[in-house]
Amino acid sequence: MDRAAVTTPQSEAAPRLARSQRAMVTSPHELASRAGLDVLAAGGNAVEASIAIAACLAVTYPHFTGLGGDGFLLISDAAGKVVTISGIGQAASRLPPWLNGMEAIPQRGPQSMLTTAGNVDALGQAFEYSRDRLGGKLSWSDLLAPAIALARDGFPHTPSADFWLRYRAGELDALPGVRTAFHGQGAAPRVGEAFSQPRLARTLETLAERGYRDFYEGQLAERMAQGLREAGSPLTAADLAATRARIEPPLAQPYRGGLLLAHQPPTQGVTTLEIMGILERFDLASVPEGSADYYHLLVEAVKLAFIDRDRCLADPDFAAVPCERLLGADALDRAAARVDPARARPWPHPFRPGDTAFVAAADEHGNAVSMLQTIYFDWGSGVMAGDTGVIWHNRGAAFSLNPAHPNCIAPGKRPFHTLNPGIYLREGAPRLLYGTQGADGQPQTLAAILTRMIDYGMDPLTALSRPRFLLGRTFSDSRDTLKLERDAGADVFAELESRGHETSVLPAQSPLAGHPGAIVIDRASGTMTGAHDPRSDGRALGL
Repeated sequence: MDRAAVTTPQSEAAPRLARSQRAMVTSPHELASRAGLDVLAAGGNAVEASIAIAACLAVTYPHFTGLGGDGFLLISDAAGKVVTISGIGQAASRLPPWLNGMEAIPQRGPQSMLTTAGNVDALGQAFEYSRDRLGGKLSWSDLLAPAIALARDGFPHTPSADFWLRYRAGELDALPGVRTAFHGQGAAPRVGEAFSQPRLARTLETLAERGYRDFYEGQLAERMAQGLREAGSPLTAADLAATRARIEPPLAQPYRGGLLLAHQPPTQGVTTLEIMGILERFDLASVPEGSADYYHLLVEAVKLAFIDRDRCLADPDFAAVPCERLLGADALDRAAARVDPARARPWPHPFRPGDTAFVAAADEHGNAVSMLQTIYFDWGSGVMAGDTGVIWHNRGAAFSLNPAHPNCIAPGKRPFHTLNPGIYLREGAPRLLYGTQGADGQPQTLAAILTRMIDYGMDPLTALSRPRFLLGRTFSDSRDTLKLERDAGADVFAELESRGHETSVLPAQSPLAGHPGAIVIDRASGTMTGAHDPRSDGRALGL
C-alpha cells in the first residue's frame, strides 16, 4: 500500500450548496460524486451517473456500502413516470441447523451471512433500463472504470471510514475482512493517506469485462460461492444464481400538493410515507421549526408509524402487508388524533442499527434517480468472500426467529429492509430527490429534512445542517431515549423532558445522526440546488 499522503484542500472539503441549470449529482464521497458528474458531462444520463457513483462508493465508502450488499433505486423520466428497483438478496435455500434453538440471529460473522447480495443485480438492471428506456449510450465497462481506477491506484482514506475503523478497533477479531483490507500491511492508513484495494479492483475488472450477472452465475460467482462456503455461510452458488432485483411501481402518499414516492415492502418506505401522512394533518406553518413543539410532533408521528412497521412489515411474498390500510386517509386521521401535543407516548420498542450510502442524480433531459445501497451495519458481516475483496453484508440479522412474526426467516425469503430513498413529485415531475443513511433513523431523518424543505422552504444545505433527533439506541448509547443534537438548545431539551421524553445529548453535527443528501429541481426557474450532509465526506456537484 502506498503510504504517501493524499490530501483534499480544505476549501474544497467545506460543505456548500451546489447550483446548476443543467445537471447535478450528490453522494457521501466527493470522488464518487465527481465520477458521476463526469458521466453527465460526457452526455450520460442520471441512471448512468448513479451507477458510476455507486461503483465508486463500493471502493471509497466500504464501511457503509459495497458489492456484497443490497441496493435500491427510484428512477423517474421527465414526464414523472417512476419505477423502483429493489435489489434485495434472499435467504439461503437451505437454512443452517444451528438456527434452531437460537433466540436471535448473530449480528456479525458467517452466521449473519444468510442472504445473497442484490446490489450488483439492481445496478445491472438499472443499466438495462437506462439503455432500453432512457436512451443510455455509455457502456457498462465505462461506468465501472472510475471505480476500478480508485481501487487499483488508491484514494485518500476518508474521515468517515477512519471514524468507524477506530470505533471498531477493539472488534477486529470479529471483522476479519476489515482487518485484511485495512491492516494488510501493518497499521491502518491515516486520514488523507492513499489507500488501495487490489482484490476489489480485480473483481470490478471482472464485472466490467464479463457483465454484471457474472457476480451471480459466472466465474466470479464461483469464486464468491467458494469464499462464502469457506467462511461458514450457508449460501451456495445456486442461491447466487437465483438472485434477481425487482422492478416495481412505487408506493405513493400525497403531501402538501405533491406526491411522495417510496419502495414497496419489505422496505420501510411505507413507514416514511405513514409518518409524512400523519404530519400532513398538522399545520406545520404555525409550528416554529426547531422548537420543542416541532420535535415533539415529529417524534410522536414516528412512534405511531414504527408500531405499525414492527407489527407487520415483511416480504409480501410470504406475508400480507396492509400498505393500503396503513396509508388510507381514515387510518392517518386516526393516527394524527392519537398525537398528544402535551405528552410523549411511551417507547419500549427495539432499535435496529445500520449504515447506508445515498446517491442522487438529475440530468439535463429531466431524468432523475434517488438511490440507496447498503451492507447493513458498518462493515456488514465483517467477513470477506474469499479473495474477491468483497465484504459481505449481514442483512440476514434483520430476520426474526419468532415463527409467529411475519418477518421470521424462511428459505428464499427477503428480510425486512430499512432502506427507503424517495422522490417528491410536483405537477407530475420530480421536484425533490432525497434519502439518508441510518437504518431505523432513516424515516426519522427524512421526516426532519422533508418538513424543512417542503414546509419551511429551506434550501438543501440548510435543511441538512439543522439539528436532528434519533429515537432509540445508538452504537454508543444503548438506552431507548430520544437523542437530540446539542445545538437544538437547552430550552428545547428542557421542554421535551417536561412532556415526558427521556432525552440524551448527541454532539452537534454527530455522525450518528445520519448522512442524508438532497437535490431540489425547480422547473419554473430551470435551476437545481443540492447538498450532502456536512456530517459526511460527501458533496453535491452541478454541471
